[in-house]
Amino acid sequence: MRILEGVRLATEQMRSQKLKSFFSLLGVIVGVMFLIVVVSIVEGMDRYVRSTFTERLIGVNTVTVLRNPGDEIPASPEQRRAWARAPRITFDDLEHLRERVTIPSIVGAESTTNGEVESEFGRKVENVSISAASAEIFEIQNLDVERGRPFSRQEAEQGSPVVVLGKSTAEVLFEAIDPIGKRVRIRGFPYQVIGVLAERGSFLGFSLDNTAVAPTHSQVQRMTGPPGVVHRIQFKAETPEMVVPLQQQIIEIMRVQRRLRPTELNNFAAETVEGVLGFWNQISRILYISLPGLVGTSLVVGGIVIMNIMLVSVMERTREIGVRKAIGARRADILVQVLIESGTLSGVGAVFGVGIGVALTILVGAVSPLPAVVAPQWIILGVSLGVIVGVVSGVYPASRAARLDPVDALRYE
Repeated sequence: MRILEGVRLATEQMRSQKLKSFFSLLGVIVGVMFLIVVVSIVEGMDRYVRSTFTERLIGVNTVTVLRNPGDEIPASPEQRRAWARAPRITFDDLEHLRERVTIPSIVGAESTTNGEVESEFGRKVENVSISAASAEIFEIQNLDVERGRPFSRQEAEQGSPVVVLGKSTAEVLFEAIDPIGKRVRIRGFPYQVIGVLAERGSFLGFSLDNTAVAPTHSQVQRMTGPPGVVHRIQFKAETPEMVVPLQQQIIEIMRVQRRLRPTELNNFAAETVEGVLGFWNQISRILYISLPGLVGTSLVVGGIVIMNIMLVSVMERTREIGVRKAIGARRADILVQVLIESGTLSGVGAVFGVGIGVALTILVGAVSPLPAVVAPQWIILGVSLGVIVGVVSGVYPASRAARLDPVDALRYE
């Protein structure tokens, strides 16, 4: 009964003083809202990066050899200069590794650029992601060909003028016409369409289907950089257990080839999916570490406001408290009642904060490329935090109310 009475009194107070109650709860509302929005976006991004990103952009069980680490930011100008001096990755590196890697795997090379693709009917698509790739890249990166076929290893080595288009690129260039066998121009060079990739979707709002994949050693390769240079060499191990040994063997072979002394750092990078995920983990860890401070600040401010509101409420109800004590109410009864009122007041603010946070999360997911997932446990935590803040903030007002002398309270005007 005491709980219901406390809830009833808190509800009546909010109804009678709507504007005052809103401003008193604003800190709690903002804190809980911020908690829900940030955590939902971070968790959504985490799931997205671990599934969609690794499967669609990198491929599973892969090791990628790069000129510089793709999962790090230069820590100093010296490191930035060292990266700039690093030797480029070349086709010679590809053949050297292909001959010496003994762990069961497939290997290919890829270089990328952006440019315009034009169909033989005059339709154009701009800013297409254009790749010059080995035939093995289709399997390494899980690129499924929906129509037609991928190019062969022989076509890649010969630099045959054939191309596999992304789904959206093919649809824009040819609309309802079957693109297989038709011709396109990539930056002015003619290519025959031999395949169309299955739909891959998007990543953070960027389409993965606006692509064109041509063989290595074709004219596209010359568009991506100096002769003989590739942007990345990619291996795919047969099993997940082979990935780390494969990475270690690649590093050993590259260090020997580049004559690096034991004390010298690698002047190349050999990255796994876990390495890329590690970079994301660093970002998410920073967000999670900073979150308690940001949320806590709002909740502390909200708690102080609620404490002041409850002190005013206790003062306004001094005679009522005196009457209750005079007819037998104990200190504990008064203490619990005020704490319940304070907890209810703050809990209502937390519920509003959760509602606004969920709405904003849905809005962010709808109007931006950021994926967001509202997890039930964070909703429960948000409401619980609000109630706890209210109870803690009500301790001092409740103790003051409980200590009131009934005679003095009855005389209060």
